[in-house]
Amino acid sequence: MINSFTEALVSLQGWLLDRLVQPPLLAMGLGSYLEVAFDGVEFVLWGVLQMALAYLLLRPIEALRPIEVWPDRQAVRVDVLYTMLDRLGIVPLLVFVLLAPLVVEVDSWLRFHDIIPGQLEDLLPALERQPLLSFVIYLLILDFAEYWRHRLSHTLRWWWALHAIHHSQRQMTLWTDSRNHLLDDLSSGLWFAAISLLIGVPPGHFIGLLMAIRTIESLSHVNAWLSFGRLGELLLVSPRYHRWHHALVLPDDRRYRYGCNFAVLFPVWDQIFGTQYRGQAMPATGIGDDGPLPESAARSGFWRQQGEGLRALAAAVLPGTAARPATSAHTNDHRQDEQHGR
Repeated sequence: MINSFTEALVSLQGWLLDRLVQPPLLAMGLGSYLEVAFDGVEFVLWGVLQMALAYLLLRPIEALRPIEVWPDRQAVRVDVLYTMLDRLGIVPLLVFVLLAPLVVEVDSWLRFHDIIPGQLEDLLPALERQPLLSFVIYLLILDFAEYWRHRLSHTLRWWWALHAIHHSQRQMTLWTDSRNHLLDDLSSGLWFAAISLLIGVPPGHFIGLLMAIRTIESLSHVNAWLSFGRLGELLLVSPRYHRWHHALVLPDDRRYRYGCNFAVLFPVWDQIFGTQYRGQAMPATGIGDDGPLPESAARSGFWRQQGEGLRALAAAVLPGTAARPATSAHTNDHRQDEQHGR
């Protein structure tokens, strides 16, 4: 059954490339990008599949056991747009167009100096016969790197100005995972690609690793009373665990002044580095009034949110620049750090 599905997916991938992608590329004299385009079509297909599965599996759970019920779901619809841009490859395509020349230069430099990134299988040859174990080890390494990327996005003032778009959502659902400023996506994409290149992730593993991470991230944002059980909550980031990361009011402890529960997949990283908080409640989500964004960011549309993120970024890096009108600012007595409203 799996082989039949894979064959059907490859056939559809080839058909889409031949009928929809190849003609315009050849017409523009970009035939050299056909191989990359073939991989891009695969990425889009997996994105469509992931969106469909997320909706079919997670949306019913949200409907049956919601943590919160909202009469107006306009803010949620914006997150659906973010998800489509992300999962269908539109944002990654933008990243590719911007970074392709740099990637070519770096690749040429590495080849000229005979520098070939090693792979995990070079250190542990036995893993060549254990592809599943190899996949899991790469996943652990990438998740460790993602923990630190996520933590830095809360600690560095300029990065938090962008990442706050993600945390401004007060109607958190399975779609919230992709709610990110484009520059935040660019920074995250660069991080993930650089770490993957550094540790030599095989091309055959790359899309699978990315999809595994994104699937769990969608699950962790779900608006549902969903428990993984006592053991499961220790092993994997659950909706309850991640909801505390998005909490409007963080635990009153200096350890959490920049946030808590930064882990993307495996909570063990929070436990090791002292950022874990295991609350039993399901707190309200969003950023506080002393955050870098106006309150309207929770409800505004895509382009307005992108503009608000840019203004917050300017305020973070340019002295004397106001992130938002003073009339939009409020006081949040629960925060211990004036730069982080969540």
